[in-house]
Amino acid sequence: MVKIAVAGGSGPVAREIIDVLVSRGEGKHEVVVLSRKAPADGEALEGTTWVTVDYEDKSSLVKALQGVDTVLSFIAVHLDPDSSIAKRIIDAAVDAGVKRFAPSEWSAYVDSTTSLSKIDLLPWYAGKGVIRQYLADLNKDKKANFPPSPFVIEYTLFQVGAFADYLATPYQTAKYVEPNMTWWDMEKGRILAIDPPKETVTLTTVKDIANVVALAIEYKGEWPVIGGIHGTTVTSAEVIALGEKLRGKKFAVETLSADDLRAGVWKGSWLPILNMPSITEAERLQFSQFVTGACLLSNLEASWTASDEWNKLLPDYKFANLEEFLAEVWTGKP
Repeated sequence: MVKIAVAGGSGPVAREIIDVLVSRGEGKHEVVVLSRKAPADGEALEGTTWVTVDYEDKSSLVKALQGVDTVLSFIAVHLDPDSSIAKRIIDAAVDAGVKRFAPSEWSAYVDSTTSLSKIDLLPWYAGKGVIRQYLADLNKDKKANFPPSPFVIEYTLFQVGAFADYLATPYQTAKYVEPNMTWWDMEKGRILAIDPPKETVTLTTVKDIANVVALAIEYKGEWPVIGGIHGTTVTSAEVIALGEKLRGKKFAVETLSADDLRAGVWKGSWLPILNMPSITEAERLQFSQFVTGACLLSNLEASWTASDEWNKLLPDYKFANLEEFLAEVWTGKP
């Protein structure tokens, strides 16, 4: 039995993965959900143990992590601006003797352990780079002097690109991850792109992400530091062609200037509004412009393309075919 602790386990992606872990059979995994507060009615997940912790108190975390083999972190990076919570979880995991750790990645790709080159256009993800460096430094001396183990704590950066499920908006294709409009609006047949539309993104389904993480936890070999989970990599032009094929109509492609976006100037006629209930309507509009512009620019740098380390380590796992996945959603829809 593998004992798994999930930090920030009440979030939607965490819950998708927890469901898969629990479904793999009684006695196979013991899942502990770490949270700042007790679960609300209906929030606790069947087959898990919910443990209330103080993320500001290392001793509380060390106690909660006793006997844990693997820690998966889903602590929101933008809500941990100095990365102190993420570092404290890592330090507590080391003190508790945890073998494996996965930090709060779950999105953008990076081409080396410490490089920020792929995420410097996404400032809300800056903490990811800090923690990549922290883990690399923590393990540096150990890596050079093993045996018995090449790690102080073994870790992988689960990097998945973007969720293919968002191209199904407004229809929900995952259990917990909700629809979210992007610059690719399949429902209304409209696309925002930088001229020419050559941005590149890896799209991976939430179901594949959850399944692969569960298989990675059971994997007996050494975890790769860069842990790409690769669905399908596409350009904006390819998304346009696929959308037109599935929706049976010509898409309206609105091209934006990269120079305008770099200058913080939004000239788009429409905007995907982010689901951010914690901020005001005016703030949501401004933030959505900033995020959409930054994502379009970062796509030019392939910031959202994922590598395929876990695909290679789990060759028997069959990933969803993007066209078939979207065809199932959109066939027969108005």
